[in-house]
Amino acid sequence: MIKLKLDNVNKQLGGMRILRDVSLEIAAGEFVVFVGPSGCGKSTLLRLIAGLDSICAGDLLIDGRRVNDLEPRERGVGMVFQSYALYPHMSVYDNISFGLKLAKTEKTSLRERVLKTAQILQLDRLLQRKPKELSGGQRQRVAMGRAMAREPDILLFDEPLSNLDASLRVQMRNEIARLHARLGTTMIYVTHDQVEAMTLADKIVVLNGGRIEQVGSPRELYERPATRFVAGFLGSPRMNFLPAFLHTPGETSLVESLVLGKASLPFDSSGLVADTQLSLGIRPEHVSLKAAQGSAGVAVTVVEYLGSETYVHLDTGQQEPLICRCEVNAGWRVGDRVELQLETDNLHLFDVDGRALSRPPKATENPSDDAILRSVRAGAL
Repeated sequence: MIKLKLDNVNKQLGGMRILRDVSLEIAAGEFVVFVGPSGCGKSTLLRLIAGLDSICAGDLLIDGRRVNDLEPRERGVGMVFQSYALYPHMSVYDNISFGLKLAKTEKTSLRERVLKTAQILQLDRLLQRKPKELSGGQRQRVAMGRAMAREPDILLFDEPLSNLDASLRVQMRNEIARLHARLGTTMIYVTHDQVEAMTLADKIVVLNGGRIEQVGSPRELYERPATRFVAGFLGSPRMNFLPAFLHTPGETSLVESLVLGKASLPFDSSGLVADTQLSLGIRPEHVSLKAAQGSAGVAVTVVEYLGSETYVHLDTGQQEPLICRCEVNAGWRVGDRVELQLETDNLHLFDVDGRALSRPPKATENPSDDAILRSVRAGAL
């Protein structure tokens, strides 16, 4: 069942177009994450759904009903902002109940909703405290409770964890995942943090310049990016890109690059012509190293020790280094000469416009894998 639908939504401020023909469907109970660089329009899109900003063109439908002209309180949505925005002179109970009081909710129903929400968020023992007596994570839960107490059909989160320290973000991320598993509410979440996106989302929407670049599961976007932008945006460190040239187009492509030399790769380049410039993409975990003889190979320029793994930066003569993820005890040092070995099953090819060339699916790919991973993740939490 489609819970929310955006149909060619546009937003313009002054002479600047913030969102361009955005179309998207979100199913009931889905956890959808909007990601993209600063200024791409992800928070603006969330505000349009909430009714805090107006839509210039296009339609927004919730449960099949056009809601463009409805007030925020009439849309059945609740929003959690980046700032806690709690009233410092009010108790936790009063902060959570504030919206219900404005809506003139009957007292018995109001109390039941507040207590139920507090129990879900493990705030039931803190109801008489003031915000200054709470930790950052507890304050964020109160802000979530204020939105949840109205029992919205859709919960919106605008970078709710960005003000928390690293350890608290992990804790709150797990709590939000538990909350979604427990409530089954449709949730839409804006973040610039890739880890939040990859671990929380059923579906990720990647935005760039006010347009949707790609929509899909975390695994689909990571393993099968539709564009070079998506490939470079998701993943830390980002995907490596090397210049390549197409010698012979066809359902199998003869490609030449610095690292591979000439190689026949299973990418469909039928729509291109010979001598077309391409970009060859490979993620750091799909590059392995071996010692080179003498002055052959490429030089190690930086070694980053991260405790559980090591990232080795290599000078391939390009503007940016090629990065390889290695085991901690690999033993590489700055100045070493190495040869690269690429996992050809995990290569990506992009045309001059940044579109990925198609390739046959891997034999191990299973369309239900993401659903299984999400179930395991929810159970583990």
